[in-house]
Amino acid sequence: MSHPMFERHRELLSKAVSAIDARSYWSAYPDSYKAYGDNAIDAGREAFEAYRGAQFYLDQPGVIGRGGDEISPYGLPLNISYPRCSDDALIAAAKTAMLGWSKASSDTRAGVLIEALHRLNLASPEMAQAAMHTTGQAFTLAFQMAGPHAQERGLEAIATAWREMKHIPSAVRWERVNTTHPNTAPQSVIEKKFSIAPRGVALVIGCSTLPNWSAYPGLFASLVTGNGVIVKPHQNAILPLAITVAAIRQTLKEGGFDPNLVSLLVDGATLAVTRDLATKSDIRIIDYTGNADFGMWLESNARQAVVFTQKSSVNCVVVESTNDYKGMLRNLAFGASVFSGQLATRSQTILVANEGVRTPEGVVSPEQLGRDLSFAIGRLLDDSARAAEVLGAIQLPATIVALETLQEAAVVAGNILRPSVTAHHPQWPAANLRTPLLLKATVKDGDVFGVEHIGPISFLVQSPTVSASFAITERIARDTGSLNLSLYSINPVVQTLAEEVALRSGMMLSVNLTGTLLFNPLAAFSDFHATGANPAANACQIDSHFVSARFTIGETRTQL
Repeated sequence: MSHPMFERHRELLSKAVSAIDARSYWSAYPDSYKAYGDNAIDAGREAFEAYRGAQFYLDQPGVIGRGGDEISPYGLPLNISYPRCSDDALIAAAKTAMLGWSKASSDTRAGVLIEALHRLNLASPEMAQAAMHTTGQAFTLAFQMAGPHAQERGLEAIATAWREMKHIPSAVRWERVNTTHPNTAPQSVIEKKFSIAPRGVALVIGCSTLPNWSAYPGLFASLVTGNGVIVKPHQNAILPLAITVAAIRQTLKEGGFDPNLVSLLVDGATLAVTRDLATKSDIRIIDYTGNADFGMWLESNARQAVVFTQKSSVNCVVVESTNDYKGMLRNLAFGASVFSGQLATRSQTILVANEGVRTPEGVVSPEQLGRDLSFAIGRLLDDSARAAEVLGAIQLPATIVALETLQEAAVVAGNILRPSVTAHHPQWPAANLRTPLLLKATVKDGDVFGVEHIGPISFLVQSPTVSASFAITERIARDTGSLNLSLYSINPVVQTLAEEVALRSGMMLSVNLTGTLLFNPLAAFSDFHATGANPAANACQIDSHFVSARFTIGETRTQL
């Protein structure tokens, strides 16, 4: 008998699978808060306020205390405490919970998890406040990235894994006729049964700036394939994933399953607990998003697990020519400003050849491009309300220290095209807002612009030729890691060259994004995030390998 939660969401799952096959535009959840009711913002704020100064409730095993010291980048006191649990207790509980969960059909598991996403979607206004006041994202970005866009990534993972599991039949009758002596030798008949087996307990290690968006693919891919999951959020962004875990646990319980299949692990800022947990023999899958050093440590040391990492990234823009110079400037200015440069997909390094940029109005020199881009950033941020919505707030004090240190050095070197200054937030006066720092550089400065700088920092690099610009981007992708390459060119030869470089280096290529495409968001059901072909990531989210590596196939053969 089919599970009622699967029947409730059967049509949505079918549409998601069709969207994955087509890779064209499809959206499962509306990404405008206006679709969630006239009082969505007020209701979300009220729900969020209930968490402040309180103990977050999770009925998990092995509680040894309480912890959590998140600080809002907007200056709002949070004072939320979460249960701290023994990781051994969480592992044991997950393994017990997997016994019933793994025996359920892939239909049932998909239905229960899509029901959890449905409930999380209804809570998107609440989730937006939680993400805003832990990550520093402005409200609209927080609503989309922690709400519907993250939920769609979770649904994409469920649908991709469900499709892969459906390719495997449950049983077949295998018959072979002896072709040498068909009339005398007996026919071989074997009944074969195939079973999906989970790989084991999974560990999801969350990041500080995009806790839900980066965690949901691995979280839901592991769950739908039958695995238990321990979610270890970044110490500065616990609440969004705590709300997520609570919603999944409640849905599992109502669906007739052990809620300890998924749990939250909260610890301090030290990596010791995470290192110890990640290398335990019972942890068989790890999903990690964060800095390159720890990602590489996991890849080298967590040998007992399948490890998926999304690490540091330096993304470049090559500017050669354009038919829409003003549109290009708007795009570059927005990309340099959005969420204060704290997105892994943002473009940090802009390369332009000595010969300048060809436009319908004539050739723009690199020096003029620097002045024009500086002006475009100023124009974008000249209104304090708009600046606050674009910039968000800087999450970590260390980011501001690094920004100021780099700016001080640039003042001495005379490399500043536009200084970073403190901006005022009209609603949150204690918010940490800084405008982008725009620096000029040459190819000799590769040790500076070729590494990742978290925060509103961009480089305009003057190179000898367009070919040299591509060579620089390829070297950065090889040595440091790159997720994306952006190109502005109306020259078909240059576009072809960019495609070859991007494919060879494992980068997504975006060509001539202007107008309403102010930056390059990643669309669920269409875009592949990362490729695993350079150090920025060792896997792609979400392709077949990302989900199929989370389960094994058992087989029983019986001769009839």
